[in-house]
Amino acid sequence: MKDPRLKIPNSRGHLLSATLELPSDQHPHSYAIFAHCFTCSSSLAAARNISRSLTAHGFGVVRFDFTGLGKSQGEFADSHFSANVDDLIAVHDYMSEHYNAPKLLIGHSLGGAAVIVAASKIDAVKAVATVGAPSSVAHTKQHFSHQLEEMQEKGDIEVNIGGRPFTIDRTFIQDFDKIDLLDVVRNLRKPLLIMHAPFDKTVGIDSAQELYSAAHHPKSFISLDGADHLLSDGRDSMYVGSVIGSWVQRYFSVPAKKETDTGDEQVVGRLDLREGHFTTEIQTKHHHLTADEPKDVGGDDFGPSPYELLNASLAACTAMTIKLYAERKKWPLDEVLVYLSHSKKHIIDIGEDKKGAYLDHISKKLVFHGDLNAEQRLKLKEIASKCPVHRTLLGEVRIETELLDATI
Repeated sequence: MKDPRLKIPNSRGHLLSATLELPSDQHPHSYAIFAHCFTCSSSLAAARNISRSLTAHGFGVVRFDFTGLGKSQGEFADSHFSANVDDLIAVHDYMSEHYNAPKLLIGHSLGGAAVIVAASKIDAVKAVATVGAPSSVAHTKQHFSHQLEEMQEKGDIEVNIGGRPFTIDRTFIQDFDKIDLLDVVRNLRKPLLIMHAPFDKTVGIDSAQELYSAAHHPKSFISLDGADHLLSDGRDSMYVGSVIGSWVQRYFSVPAKKETDTGDEQVVGRLDLREGHFTTEIQTKHHHLTADEPKDVGGDDFGPSPYELLNASLAACTAMTIKLYAERKKWPLDEVLVYLSHSKKHIIDIGEDKKGAYLDHISKKLVFHGDLNAEQRLKLKEIASKCPVHRTLLGEVRIETELLDATI
């Protein structure tokens, strides 16, 4: 696997810090570029979550820091809007040379405006998605509008944006007035997805309406009900990534997902320790799911915990086994509910005399819906303990661990 940490030279010779997110099988069908919001960085939780949600749809996603932000070289004063667009083009050129030309651009807030303009300049881009984007680039000047008069007198001034100091000059400000974003949208003629929170306090919902009205079909709008501008709730950013991943498949060819290259194995789990907490992508030959830990133990709660997945396996196997038995007997069973909980219990609490020992304990509770008599219900309870996973958990299991070559 190639190092996901990239250093990409821009037109001014600065190195842009970037991270490449890949699907669990390391073989994306297409590439996308994510552009972060004004004064943010690519390490923002929303940026990570959107990118990782897209990898579940088979995309490779490169997210990078604009000039002078995050870990990228350069000064923030050089990170005016036109420079942001140039950075996007530089990243696209780099990906085209070293991987494959990205077909999808995604931008958050001012990054959304930047990807619209960049997409108008890059033929290889086939679709664009924005999140909380303004309809006017000049909208950004509201962050320091009260200091514009001071700038006329001093030239360079220090502004405070989001609690952080930045130095800007007249060129930085004047650049925001160069682009008529709505005019660019009118001439874009590429599929555009506009996502916006109705009560966004940073960029009002009117911007989404203006962008949508200016765009030609195919165009789409998704309301991010309850979300804030920065998508602070992880569930909102995961939702955004998932929706984009589904939406874009209508507009350029996405091949059927190939079977994961796992050799003779059944499951692959992938955890990126460089940036993630416990979020683990799990891939079988035909299916994908995400595992995580709850927030109270340091996770992001983006998926079931390992023990919840263990319980899920037992629940599914139990329900399926009961179904097969009831159908073979032609019993009137309509629905099965299997409730499971895992815990550690002291051996004395479960009727053993040994001291100082704890055992794994799984509580299994069953509910049967249907016109069953008492004898049938008791028999189905007995059958529930004979499912293959139940027997595996109670049997003697040996696990062999082998170290494979890290190039896989």
